[in-house]
Amino acid sequence: MSPAYYDTDLIDFRHLLLDAYKTMGLSEAELATILMVDHLTRLGNGLITADLLALKMSMKSREIDAVLASLVTKDLLAYETVNGSLRTSLEPLKKKLYKQFQAKMEKDKANLISSDRAETLSRLNAYYEKRLNRTLSPLEMDSLSNWLDDAYSEKDIRDALEEAIAKNKKSFKSIDKILRLGRSRSDIDKEGYSGINDTWNEDIERTIEIAKTKWVDNEN
Repeated sequence: MSPAYYDTDLIDFRHLLLDAYKTMGLSEAELATILMVDHLTRLGNGLITADLLALKMSMKSREIDAVLASLVTKDLLAYETVNGSLRTSLEPLKKKLYKQFQAKMEKDKANLISSDRAETLSRLNAYYEKRLNRTLSPLEMDSLSNWLDDAYSEKDIRDALEEAIAKNKKSFKSIDKILRLGRSRSDIDKEGYSGINDTWNEDIERTIEIAKTKWVDNEN
């Protein structure tokens, strides 16, 4: 799905332009021209010509003409017909800036989520190793990661370990069962049913066999 553009009323494209013009390969002459075109457009002017810009800028008309042609070539400025009248439009530039801004925001959000998840996983790993008094195996660390992927909270995962310890059943199989039963009860309370079934047990046993990892299991 293509990203939606941000509303120009919420984010001033001029701020985005000033931050991004260098990385976009725009010269200061192009930047000044764009800002002046925007200014004149806001004042109600439709068609912004080089002669009109020359009245407001220190650049000569022929220099401005070259800049306008460059902006059109770069697909940052366009001339469109509205109600039979030709108008100068910066919409191509605005769309590009808002698209870049949204992509940056989404990347920053993804990085933040990734960073938060890594910190949560690190805390859980340290907590489990301390409470179990041993180093976790790679498969067990992967289980912690999978639980986070399954949207169990850090508190849920900690509480499940404490419940397993209280029952003297310290294996990850037992902890996983506690987590799933807890979610099943929650689903039933909220929805009246739960999609969790017993196939998880077979999957875990098969995974253990494949990984050939020794699990500590004190279940009777």
